[in-house]
Amino acid sequence: MKKAESPQLTPEESDRIIEMAWEDRTPFDAIFRQFGLNEQAVIRLMRGELQEGSFKRWRKRVQGRKTKHYATSSSDMNRFHCARQRSISQNAISKRRSKR
Repeated sequence: MKKAESPQLTPEESDRIIEMAWEDRTPFDAIFRQFGLNEQAVIRLMRGELQEGSFKRWRKRVQGRKTKHYATSSSDMNRFHCARQRSISQNAISKRRSKR
C-alpha cells in the first residue's frame, strides 16, 4: 500500500501546526480541516521538528487527552484554542531541531 504524502508546508504553516498541536483544546480534526494533515501526519511532523525530549513530553501530554479528539470531547467545546492562548507571532519555535 502506498504511503500518503504530506503536503508541502511553508515554515509559517509548520510553526502554526506545531503551536496548534501543543494547545490542549485544539483537536486534531481542526488541524486536518485547516492543513489537511491527519493525526499520524501531525505526529510525524512533530517528531521531525521537535527535539527528542520535547517530542516525548508532547506525546505523553496528548495521549488520551479527550480534548484532542472531537468524538471524545465534551459537547460544550466550541472553540479551537485555549482562552489564554497568547497572540500568534511569526517567530520560529525555540524547541525546533536545528537543520544541519
